[in-house]
Amino acid sequence: MNAHVSSAAVVPSPAGEEPGASLVFRAAMRKLAGAVSVLTVGQGEARTGLTATSVSSLSVEPPTLLICVNRGASSFAPLLAERTFAINVLRPHHEPVADRFAGKGGLKGPARYEGADWTRLATGAPVLADALAAFDCELEDAIERHSHVIVIGRVVASRITENADPLLYWAGSYRGLAL
Repeated sequence: MNAHVSSAAVVPSPAGEEPGASLVFRAAMRKLAGAVSVLTVGQGEARTGLTATSVSSLSVEPPTLLICVNRGASSFAPLLAERTFAINVLRPHHEPVADRFAGKGGLKGPARYEGADWTRLATGAPVLADALAAFDCELEDAIERHSHVIVIGRVVASRITENADPLLYWAGSYRGLAL
């Protein structure tokens, strides 16, 4: 295997962290492709949500997942208050949904839900009707670390859309799955 790795002289800072380490880390993480998901929470005019690529399976028994949420996100306080949420794994035609939930165009709250078909499963959290996969969750734990909170959700219901592809995020752009 031949991999190209760029090298540069790095001088550790007095605190032990490399100068610009956060920038290098961010650039390196952009090379990690991830499925694009939308976390949804709330009811009626209190609905809100966010776009994330930091969703992962934690356990099958019991079915549990985790998502990392920035403590500064407008959806963070409602998530803690509601204690139920859904994770909606997006498909390529959901790019506009991903953009709205990422706050593009300045949209907030219920305005992020416009232009898509929403339903509910067990907890009542909004679920995208044609999501690739949807996980309806109860908040099990929230662990604060640095700028983010690791949210652990107990999956109480899930559904999938068969024979569909995911929307991916890689190197700062949305991508489709190419085989």
